[in-house]
Amino acid sequence: MTNYRFARQADAAEKIRVSFEFFPPKTDELAGKLWETVERLAPLKPAFVSVTYGAGGSTRERTAHTVRRILGETELMPAAHLTCVDASREQVDTVIAEFADMGVKRFVALRGDPVEGVGAAYRPYPNGYINGADLVGALAHHGDFDISVSAYPEKHPESPDFATDIDMLKRKVDNGATRAITQFFFDNDVYERYVERVRRAGIYVPIVPGILPVHNFSQVVRFASRCGAHVPAWLAERFRGLEGDPATHQLVAAAVAAEQVLDLVERGVTDFHFYTMNRADLPFAICHMIGIRPPAENAQQAAA
Repeated sequence: MTNYRFARQADAAEKIRVSFEFFPPKTDELAGKLWETVERLAPLKPAFVSVTYGAGGSTRERTAHTVRRILGETELMPAAHLTCVDASREQVDTVIAEFADMGVKRFVALRGDPVEGVGAAYRPYPNGYINGADLVGALAHHGDFDISVSAYPEKHPESPDFATDIDMLKRKVDNGATRAITQFFFDNDVYERYVERVRRAGIYVPIVPGILPVHNFSQVVRFASRCGAHVPAWLAERFRGLEGDPATHQLVAAAVAAEQVLDLVERGVTDFHFYTMNRADLPFAICHMIGIRPPAENAQQAAA
């Protein structure tokens, strides 16, 4: 990589915005690890951080607790996830009001996976919101919220074709969505072709790439198979033989993710959403590579 390319990326860093996704911890020990991650990433000044939400309120209390703590103990702007799954309209409306009362101004609105898990048939809950577009409309009705929704560069596994998939995204945007955050992907050409399709459909909100650092390649392969994301052969080759070598696996993972993000920066992408898996190491390293660094470090660089 040339010094010229690094210089271009340094210039672009001033325009780049990042956000991070966390999931609510199940135990006190995991809560401690999550908070270490939050404190490690907070100095990078993300545009927002999102906290996931389980089906039927299975993580509702933990999500609310995590969001409340972020609001109370940091300067971060939390976005609360919200789904339609296993809840009536009245129940979802109550959750929206509770988050709003906390001071939450951002939401990530998702239809959500069936209670039985990915691959099972989705059935709207009786008297519940039908899909993501319906949920976005409800949020827009309840307040002036910043609303993120999902997008699928390789289409949602339940969609029969891209036209149907993109039509659903357009309905979500028409109902008030502010941006779309993509399912993770590893082929940047796939993302670029998807954005072109979306723009041709008259959708002009930001399509933020969702970046998944590969903390565990085998787990990523299993997850990708369930959600319809393609794992390229070249990526499998990068991690081949590293099952028992976590240190090298970590180095390769950082290099792979940095290459992907740096290439997207060169293609003009300015917003990135990182699926952190409640771990700070790889997202922090990637942000460092693209010039997103704590203010003190940036000040030291400028002085030098």
